[in-house]
Amino acid sequence: MKERKFENVLVVRTDRIGDVVLALPMVTVLRESVPGIRTSMLLRSYTSALVEGFAGLDSIITYDESGEQKGFFALLAELRARRFDLVVVSHPTFRIAVLMALAGIPVRVGSGYRWYSFLFNKRVFEHRKTAEKHEAEYNISLLQAIGIDAPPVPRVELALNESSNEAAAAEMKRLGIGPAEKFVVLHPGSGGSARDWSAENFGDLARGLASDGLKVVVTGTRAETELVGQVLSRAGGSAVGSIGQMSLKVLAAFIGRAQLFVSNSTGPLHIAAAVGTPVIAFYPPIRECSPRRWGPLAEAKVVFTADNLTCPRCHGGPCQGDDCMDQIKVGDVLAAARTLLAPKERSY
Repeated sequence: MKERKFENVLVVRTDRIGDVVLALPMVTVLRESVPGIRTSMLLRSYTSALVEGFAGLDSIITYDESGEQKGFFALLAELRARRFDLVVVSHPTFRIAVLMALAGIPVRVGSGYRWYSFLFNKRVFEHRKTAEKHEAEYNISLLQAIGIDAPPVPRVELALNESSNEAAAAEMKRLGIGPAEKFVVLHPGSGGSARDWSAENFGDLARGLASDGLKVVVTGTRAETELVGQVLSRAGGSAVGSIGQMSLKVLAAFIGRAQLFVSNSTGPLHIAAAVGTPVIAFYPPIRECSPRRWGPLAEAKVVFTADNLTCPRCHGGPCQGDDCMDQIKVGDVLAAARTLLAPKERSY
C-alpha cells in the first residue's frame, strides 16, 4: 500500500554510464506503480544523452555543464523551481543530500548508512558492498521506502533515434563493414572500474573470431588509444579500431547492430545489454565487483569470473591486480562466442 500519492519525482544518479543504465529500472517501476507520475533524473551531462527518450522518463536535469559542476545555488534554484514532491537518491553524496534537503523536497529517500543520512527522511538500510543483490535490485529496493513492493527487475531498453542510427551506419561504412555484414565488438578498457583482461588476450580473441569469417571492431575512448592500439597490434590485421569516434548514443546504436559484444565490467557492457546484443563479460574475483552485483542484464550472455586460486600472484588470497584475469582462457571465451553466435533453431 502506497503511503501517499506522488506526482513529480526525481531520481538521482550522478556517477558513471553503467550505474545510470542500472538505475533506469527505477523509472519503469515508478511509472508502472504510480499512474500519472512525472519522472525526472538528475545526471551528469555525459550520460544524459544516452537515456534521452527512455520510456517513462519525462525530463533530465544535468548536474554539470561541460564537465564542471554547476554552482551550488544555481542548481538549488533549478531544483526548487521544479517543485518535486519525492526524490530517490541512488548514489548519495553529502552535496547531493544537502541540495535535496534545501530544495524543500518533502520526501527524500536515501541510504541510512551515511553520516549525513539524517538529511533523508526515508532511509533504507542496505550495505551494497556485500553484493548480496544486483545493483538494479538495490536501486528498486529504495522504492520500498515509499510503499512500492520490489518487483523483478524490468528489462532496460535504450531509445535509439534516427540520427544515432544513421551515425552508427556511417561508422560501419568508415570501418569497411557492409550493412548486412556480421561483426563483433571488443571493448578492452574499463575506465578503471574493474580488473581488466589483457590486451594480448583481446588480440588473440580477435584473431580467432576473424578466422571464423567475422569482422572485429575494437572500441575505446581517446584516453584508451594506446590500449586499443595494443589489441590491434596483437590482432595482426584481424581487427579495426574505432577510438573516440562516437557519442554514447551513437555507440549504443553501433553496438546494437553487432552480433556480439565482449568486454570487461564497464559501462558499454550495460549499454550492449540494454540494446539487446549478446554479451561476454569478464569479472574479477572481488565480491564488491562481482557479476552478482554488476552483471549485465542481458538475455543472451556468458559471464566469466576469474579464478584467483590458480593466480600466480594472489594464490587464492585477495585479488591484487589484473593477473587473476589471465586465468580466463582465450579458448574458453572463443568457444562461448561461437555458441552465442551460432544460428538459433526456430521453435514451433
